[in-house]
Amino acid sequence: MGDNDKAIEGQAGSGWKLLTTRSFGLLFSGQVVSQVGDSMNKVALLWFVYELTGSAFKMTVIGLLQTIPPLVFGPLIGVYLDRMKKKPVMIWVDLIRMGLVMLVPLLYAMETLTLERLYMLVFVTSIVSTVFGPALASAVPLLVPRARLTSANALIQSTNNIGLLIGPAVGGMSIAMMGAPNVLYLNAATFMVSALCLMPIRLHETIQARARAADKATIVQDLLVGFRFIFVQHRTVLLLMLTAALYSLGASAFVFLLPVFATQLLDASAVELGWLWSSLGIGMLAASAWLAWINQGDFQNRLRLISAALAVGAVAVGTLGMLQAPVMAAALIIVFGGSTAVFTPIVWAMLQELTPAPLLGRVFTTFSTGAMASAMAGMAGFGWVTDAVGPATSLVGIGVLLLGTATVAAAFSRRHPDPAASDLIPA
Repeated sequence: MGDNDKAIEGQAGSGWKLLTTRSFGLLFSGQVVSQVGDSMNKVALLWFVYELTGSAFKMTVIGLLQTIPPLVFGPLIGVYLDRMKKKPVMIWVDLIRMGLVMLVPLLYAMETLTLERLYMLVFVTSIVSTVFGPALASAVPLLVPRARLTSANALIQSTNNIGLLIGPAVGGMSIAMMGAPNVLYLNAATFMVSALCLMPIRLHETIQARARAADKATIVQDLLVGFRFIFVQHRTVLLLMLTAALYSLGASAFVFLLPVFATQLLDASAVELGWLWSSLGIGMLAASAWLAWINQGDFQNRLRLISAALAVGAVAVGTLGMLQAPVMAAALIIVFGGSTAVFTPIVWAMLQELTPAPLLGRVFTTFSTGAMASAMAGMAGFGWVTDAVGPATSLVGIGVLLLGTATVAAAFSRRHPDPAASDLIPA
């Protein structure tokens, strides 16, 4: 931790001062560029596949290929991640992603790009990208003081919100001006910028000697150590993950089904749907900025903050099904986006505080795998409810689920005081 980092430790409301530190400021800047590029890539890639094939189904396969790796390989990736230094991992992931993204337009220019090769490149890119998120979450505690972890996570989350707000619009205009293949070149350049921002960062991390062994037995043992820490040794971590699973069930379903709600309940046009999407991003960005500014308090206070935010979001979602005016709906969607954006930075900070450094990779990849599986279940389940019963009923169901999650978080805050380091059982 640098001198500038130490200077902000313990200062209330100093979350934004993290951006003035050299290492975190570089990390944040690189992530802003990378997230904007990633959002551009999603638009350009889907457009490119649709232009190439003319098939909506073949276009949706891209989304499936991007979802499978976190579910299948997440915990195993966590084992290897805990054996490595996080800074080189993140740099290499960015450089490899740059090369893989560039291959798509290069092969297309050489007239050797087949649909199968495109799917393979997307799948491999997704596997590599699965490493980056947990590596980033594991690196944050090495950059900032414990008191500023939630603020740091909120600022990192805001880079994703900025990407969602800017990337699709820039991507759409860029496709119109230069074509989808050239936009992919631009996206590859953003990964290079991210890697260049990571290179000067100082992370004081060490790798245990035993972690250098890579035999099969040790891999299985390390995998089991991670599972045992989460599911047996530390009940607080398990309860946090169960709460996150409930949250993902409802929040992801709402985001996935927003176009259905907008068209069936609000009779929204394409332009109005775009404004509704932007409303969601505005709410999330505003909440992330607010969370980075305030002092979140101790463990119990943060759980109460999660509970209150999710309860507000639940009311907003439930009310949404009763409206027919897009303007009022946009206001409620801003509230919902803000309420859900409070959740992840706080939970990440709690996991970073409670998890020993040698286990961070395994804990965060397992966390991501559970959240992804829960999100898919929520999208499928509420998608069926929407088709069978109607979108208004589905919105009420999502609201009830989020309200239940808020109740669980509130009960959790009363029963579990701030866990001390002595409560941790060594891995």
